[in-house]
Amino acid sequence: MSDEMNEKTNISSEERKSLVAEPEVVTPDFAVGVQPSYVRTVFLGPDGLRAGWGVAFYVAMFYPLQFVVTRWAGSLELGASGLWRMMLEEFGVLMAAVVPALVLARVERRRWGVYGLPGQKAFGKLFWGGAGWGFAGISLLLGAMYGMRLFDMGYLAMHGARIVKFAVFWAVFFLLVGFFEEFLLRGYSQFTLTRAIGFWPSAVVLSAVFGLIHLQNAGEQWPGLLAAAVIGLFFCLTLRRTGSLWFAVGFHMAWDWGETFFYSVPDSGTMFPGHLLKSSFHGPRWLTGGMVGPEGSALCFVVIGVVWVMFARVYREVKYGAV
Repeated sequence: MSDEMNEKTNISSEERKSLVAEPEVVTPDFAVGVQPSYVRTVFLGPDGLRAGWGVAFYVAMFYPLQFVVTRWAGSLELGASGLWRMMLEEFGVLMAAVVPALVLARVERRRWGVYGLPGQKAFGKLFWGGAGWGFAGISLLLGAMYGMRLFDMGYLAMHGARIVKFAVFWAVFFLLVGFFEEFLLRGYSQFTLTRAIGFWPSAVVLSAVFGLIHLQNAGEQWPGLLAAAVIGLFFCLTLRRTGSLWFAVGFHMAWDWGETFFYSVPDSGTMFPGHLLKSSFHGPRWLTGGMVGPEGSALCFVVIGVVWVMFARVYREVKYGAV
């Protein structure tokens, strides 16, 4: 009996360890703890805020700000002509377009320059080059009408210091218009939509929107809306080839200034006061643009086509891309 007990008690230490079941070691699944939340997944992608949400937030911030500033500016008494109120309102809607982009730039951790208006290029050679092209473009259009006896420059409508006063006023006003319309549709919006669907699909969509927003202009008609969309698409080309909006802002300002002040014709259906000449149109509306102005003329499409081809030959390199 004692021998049997001795055999049982003389089990080697290795055998004793094998008889004792070792507890299973459970490794915690840290991957579960670091999984992003559902809300974070919905709003954020690999490169930050998803493009669709970016555009939605931009629009949602812009329209309330635009409503507030236009109502506020409209309530002010700044002279009987209303020109200074127009200037203030244009500055206000520009701020309504810029502020949401500044907020979203912080959220997305992006540099301001990627939205098309880098500060180091402000009012540089691209801007003044664009201004030269813009004034040449509207001069080519109205020069063709003059040669076809469709346009008469008439005579001076003002003299002396008033010429300088209104020339400067309209230059500043249309500079604000250029900044506002270019940044609203080809700044943050173009950059963000490009991330989602590519540059040219975004350009087509936003240029169509650019045409449609001209519906709010008194006297505007479908030829003018289509021309605005085509011009908007050309501005997208300038963004693509120069890498910024400075050329487009200069072109936009000079085209509108030449149209409204220098040649004194309707601009998108509106005839503004304070123009240089008593000019007039003669001939069929499809050639003169009628009350819409030269942007409603079939010749406008020809001129924009010529400007497009010339610009594409001078500026060949693609410099714009989403970052």
